[in-house]
Formats: sequence, structure tokens, C-alpha cells
Amino acid sequence: MFKIINFLNQIKLTTNQLVIYTCVYITLVLNFPFLSKTAVVVTALESYNLFFLLSVPIFLLALSIFIQCFLSFRWLTKPLLILLVLLSSVIFYSTVTYGIVFDYGMIQNTVETDTAEALSYFNFSAIMFFLFFGLVPSLLIVKVKLTYSSFVGELLARIKLLSGSVGVVFLIAIVFYSNYASVGRNNRDLVGYLTPYALIDSTVKYLQKNYFFPPLKFTLLDTNPIMFNQNTTKHVTVLVLGETARSQSFSLNGYHKPTNQFTEKLGVASFKNVSSCGTATAVSVPCMFSRLDKENYDKRLANAQQNVVDIIQLAGADVLWISNNNGSCKGVCNRIKSIQIPTKKSDPLCDGEYCFDEVLLRPLKQKLATLTYEDTLIVLHMIGSHGPTYYKRYPDKNRIFIPDCQRSDIQNCSEEELTNTYDNTIAYTDFVLAKVIGELNTLSKFKNVETSMIYISDHGESLGESGIFLHGLPYAFAPREQTHVPLIYWADPSHQSNRVDCANKFRNKKISHDNIFDFLLGEMSVDSTIFKMQNNPLNQCERAGSLAQTVNINAKNGAN
Repeated sequence: MFKIINFLNQIKLTTNQLVIYTCVYITLVLNFPFLSKTAVVVTALESYNLFFLLSVPIFLLALSIFIQCFLSFRWLTKPLLILLVLLSSVIFYSTVTYGIVFDYGMIQNTVETDTAEALSYFNFSAIMFFLFFGLVPSLLIVKVKLTYSSFVGELLARIKLLSGSVGVVFLIAIVFYSNYASVGRNNRDLVGYLTPYALIDSTVKYLQKNYFFPPLKFTLLDTNPIMFNQNTTKHVTVLVLGETARSQSFSLNGYHKPTNQFTEKLGVASFKNVSSCGTATAVSVPCMFSRLDKENYDKRLANAQQNVVDIIQLAGADVLWISNNNGSCKGVCNRIKSIQIPTKKSDPLCDGEYCFDEVLLRPLKQKLATLTYEDTLIVLHMIGSHGPTYYKRYPDKNRIFIPDCQRSDIQNCSEEELTNTYDNTIAYTDFVLAKVIGELNTLSKFKNVETSMIYISDHGESLGESGIFLHGLPYAFAPREQTHVPLIYWADPSHQSNRVDCANKFRNKKISHDNIFDFLLGEMSVDSTIFKMQNNPLNQCERAGSLAQTVNINAKNGAN
């Protein structure tokens, strides 16, 4: 070992040589995901130029050297190269292991991740990967001695290297321009795999948008929404916001394993063709509660205007957000009452970092026992199926499908173990939903309160299909597993006996998170100037029909 260290201490390189060797390592090793995916795309063409394919790593290497030439100053060379290698090794691990792409959305999701969630990704495999591909190369850079010439000599050497890299880029661009233009135009997702430059570019854009622009003036979309409840009884709707649940793992939607054995007996309607607004919580949650649709969603704009819970509260309803999700409400609940479930170890349902979702039932029961408003909306934000520590999302008594994956490095579990673990989270979510329905049904029967429940997940999850794990891929090429989400509806039979039957007629209707805004307004019977009745999935059912008549009457009165 000492001989190796002494050997490394004796190695002397010029700054140019160190830059070239480091860029070669980053290009040929840490950019393997980019190069391999590019090769797959190119070789899939009906006819392709082999020399074009071989030029790709050379082109990338020349670009990397070109960039590093501007950052290689005497005392900054080593620290910057080490930082680049360490950062690239983390990206390399994330991409190879989980298929993660560090675009703008992933940067936002990473910034908004809490400590407990971040630590769940640390495991033996991650540490060894980082040690081998990050720390060892960095140690080599540290140990190498740099030789310097005069200022003029260093400047001329850098100019030569810069000129050489520009020449290579220019030559390849001239010869293969049409090939690069065609492949790049038709496969824009490839850019997201450029390590570490895609991450750096996305980070800069995120910082510019969130920290260098002044906040927008808050806009009131409707200053006078009206609560219209024709019934003389009180009304309660519970919106259960799921986490990382994918529709194809629900037996209510045709999945072959009994993951919904509790709710399937309770007369629910399950919508089978629902798409999410994003592939990560940081995007999907604020988007689904915003008046902005998926195509026009912008976080900065959404934060500067009323969302649907603001409108419902302003109309006169009591609105409460109860969260068992450490990732917070992403700004949605900033202007309403909220409760964050503490994760203290003294609670048998918690482990100090997370709690099982049954913990949400306690504050729910307390709220239902002390209703003070005629209309109440309660949002229960679950931890749901959040990975990669799926096995921590359900207690042993709900460990139905075995063998399961009892570790966080899920890529090292068998397909059966991983699927069973995830299915256990879905089955446990179903168990909790049945408990929520039970509480609402009891309230309806014995307190004469009209009740309903809506369950929807923020996004789906990949479980190794096509080598992709978790979620967060750019929406444009995210697999259906990450964008196809469950939506379940229940209404109490005591007051709304035909409402679920009506909902079941539209279970195959194509809807999305864009419909949730109007779904909630309709369910809470809120008449608003920004209510789009046609977007409510139940606009032809009883409660929405009554509201539709009210909206039409108001429109006529306004015209007169």
C-alpha cells in the first residue's frame, strides 16, 4: 500500500495532462450511460454511419476539455477536477442503478427532499460505488504533483489545448453535422444523460428561476366563491393524497394480485385511465391543486395565485391538511390550517424518521368528532409507497406478499421480492383507505352527515421495467408506470346512494390531475368564476348536477 502511495507521489503531470486524463475518465467511464444509450439509438437506425458513432465519445471528450480549459487555474485545477469527479460519480450511480435523469424537475425534487428521504438512498452498494468511482480517482488527482511553467508558458499551453479541442469539435461538426442534428432532434432525452453537464445546467436554471427572480404579486383568481349545498345536513369530503402509487398495481384496475381486498368490498369507484401532472411530488402536488393545467404549469406562477383549497376555504368551508409525508405540502397548504404528524419513536406507529399511514386516522377521528362548519374538506397526505425503502411503509401485520425486499438497494433484490414489497405498500394503503371510509360511513349513519372520499396518487413508480427504478424521469419519455395513477371515489350510501354507481359509468374516462381542481369544487359544491364544470369527472352525477343548475342560474342573473 505504501509503495503505491509513494509511486503516486512521484507522478508529475502538467495541468494540461491532468485535465486530459480526468476528462477521458469522465467521458469514457462516468458517461457510459450516455454513450450506451446513444449507441442504442444510432444502431437502431435503418442505416447508420459507424464512424459517426465512433466520433461521439471523441466529440464529448473534446467538449469536456474545452470547458475545463476555462476553469484550470493554478490553485483551482485540482479542487475543481475533484469536485467534478465526485459529482459525476454520484450521477453515474443514480443513473446506472435507478435510471435517474437530472433534469430541472429532478433538481427541484432533490432540493425539496427532506433528510430522512435523502438518507434512505444510502446503502452499502452506494457507498462502495462512490468509493470506487469517486473517491479513488479523486485520491489519484490529489497525489499527482503538478508542474508549472511561467505564466506566459501556462497561458500558451492552455491556448494550444483549447485550440486543439475546438479544432476537433469543429472538424467532427463539419463531417457529421447532419447525423448529430438528426439524432439530437429526434432524441432530446439523450442530453439529460450528459454527466455532469446536464445536472450543472439544470441546477443553474433552477437557481435562476427560484432565487434570482423577484416573487410575483399574489393573484386572487376569485374574490367571492360561494358554497352551495342544497342539503340541510353537514357535508365532509376527505381527499387522501397518495404517494408513489401506480395504477397498474391496483386489483381494482385489473391487477392479478389482491392489493385492494379491503376497499373492493366497500362500494368504491375506481377510475382506470388517470395520468399525473408530473413524475415527482415537487411537481405533481402543487400542479394538481393549481388552476394551471399540466401544459401551462409553472411553479413560480402557481405559488403566486389561489389554489383550489384556498378557493374552498374562502367559500366558507373548514379546510384542514394533515400530513404524514415528510416532503411537506409543497406550498399548497400555506394558507390553510395544517397538521404535520410528528415521527417520534415513542409512538408505536413511528420509527423516528417515518410513520405508518395509520397514524393519520387519529387526527381524522378527532376532526370528525368536532365538526363546527356546515362543509368540511380534510386532506390526508400519505407517505404511501415512497421508495426505495418500501419495506418501511407497512407494519409486519400487513406483510401479505412474501418474500419481500427488506433493503434500500432495491436493484439487488429479485423481481419477485421487489414486486411483493411494493404490492404490500399498496395493500396497506388500501387498508388505511378502508379505515377512512369506515370512519366516514359511521359519521354518516349516526350523525347524519353527508360524506365522501377521494383518493389519488401524486405519481407512479418504476420497479425495474426496462432497467428503470423509482420515479422522476422527464415526463416526455417517462414510462407509463410513472405517469399512470390511481383515482378512487366513495360516497356514503345513506345520503348519496346512486353517486358511486354514477361514477362507475365514467371509470374508463380519460382524465388527469388537471381535473382535480374542478372535481373538488364540484364535490364541495363551490360556485366559482373559475370553476370549469366540464372538467369535473362527475359533472353528470347528482351533486355536480345540482351545482351545474346553480351556476347556470347565476350566469343568467348576471346577464340580467
